[in-house]
Amino acid sequence: MSTGTPVTKASTFIRNRARTGFRRSRASFLPAVRITVCAVTAYVIAERVLGHQGPLFAATSAVVALGFSAGPRFRKVMEVAIGCTLGIAVGDLLLHFVGAGIWQAAVVLLISVLLARFLDSGTIFSTQLALQSVLVVLLPAPAGGPFTRSLDAIVGGSLALIVTMLIPGDPRSEPRNKLQRLLGELAAVLRECSDALGKSDSTIAWHALVRARGTQKLVDEVRSTFGGAHEVARISPAYRRHRAEVVDLQHAAEMTDLAMRNSRVFSRRLTSAINHAAMSDEAIANLSEVLQDAAEAVEVLATGLSDTDSRARERRLENARDELASIAGRLHPKDLGVKTMEGEALVVVFRPLMVDLLEAAGLSHDDAAAALPRL
Repeated sequence: MSTGTPVTKASTFIRNRARTGFRRSRASFLPAVRITVCAVTAYVIAERVLGHQGPLFAATSAVVALGFSAGPRFRKVMEVAIGCTLGIAVGDLLLHFVGAGIWQAAVVLLISVLLARFLDSGTIFSTQLALQSVLVVLLPAPAGGPFTRSLDAIVGGSLALIVTMLIPGDPRSEPRNKLQRLLGELAAVLRECSDALGKSDSTIAWHALVRARGTQKLVDEVRSTFGGAHEVARISPAYRRHRAEVVDLQHAAEMTDLAMRNSRVFSRRLTSAINHAAMSDEAIANLSEVLQDAAEAVEVLATGLSDTDSRARERRLENARDELASIAGRLHPKDLGVKTMEGEALVVVFRPLMVDLLEAAGLSHDDAAAALPRL
C-alpha cells in the first residue's frame, strides 16, 4: 500500500534533511568559529609577520589540524599538525632534489607514504603527510623559496595546537550528553519490562531485550568520549579543575554499562518467566511497580549526571541515590509476594542492576550492596 505520493515523500525527505542539517550546523557553530579564527590568524601571521606571499598552507594546515570532530583531541590535532608540517617539509626537500613533474609526484607520494607508516601507525598522520607532500610537488613554488611553505605549515599547526590547549571546548559536555542518552535507553528498557510484566506479554519483554542489545554502539561511543575528555582536562588550563568530575563521569559510564548488560540478562529471564506464567498477580503487580519506579530513578540519575551546575548536580544525584536505595530495599522475593523459584530468580537477577545504578550515582560498592535486603 502506498504511503504517499512521490512529491509528498520528496517533501518529507527534504524537510528531514534540512532539520538534520540545521541541527548539525548549530552544534558545529563554536568549532567553526574556532577553525575560522585559527586559520585567518595563521594566514595573517605568515603574511604580515613572516612576509610570505599568499601563505595558503598556513591556513590549510590550521583548518585540517582542528577539523570537525565530536571533541578536539590533543593527540589527533598533534598528529594532523605534525603530518601536515612534515609532509610539506618532505615535499619541499624532495622537490629541491628531483624537481617538479608527474613522475616526481609519484616518487614523492611513495616515499611519503612509506615514511609516514615508518614514523607512526595512525591513518590520519599518514594521510596528511602524503597529501601535503604531493601538493607541494604539484603546486608552483612560492616566491620566497621552496621551504617557505614548511614555515607556513609550522605556523598553522602550532596555532592549532595552542588553540586546542586554550579553548578546546568543555571536556564534560560530550560525555554528559552521550551518558544521558544511554541512561535514557536504560530507562526505556525498564519501562518496557514493566509493561511486559503487567500485560503478561513476552513479546514486549523480547523487544526490551532487543533494545538493550542495540545500545552497544552507544556504549562504545560513551567510552570513546573519555579519551579526548581526559586529554583536554589534563592540558587545558581552563578545565584542569574539572578532572575529578571527568573521572566521576567515566566511573558512572562504566557502571551504567554494567547495568545495561544486567538489563539484558533480566529481560531475557523475564521473557521465560512470562511464558511459563511463573508468578502470581500480586507478585506481577509489585515487581512491575518496582521496574516503573526504577525507570523514573534512572531518569533522575541521568538528569543529575548531565547537570552543569555543581550544586544542582549533587542535589539531583542525592535524590537519585535515595530513590534507588529505596527501590533496592524492596528487592526481597517475600516482600514482593514472589513465591515461585522462577520468580525468585527474576528478583535475584535484578538486584545486581540496582547495585550498578547506585554505584553510578556515587555510592561505593559496599554501600550499594548494603542497600539490598539480605536473602
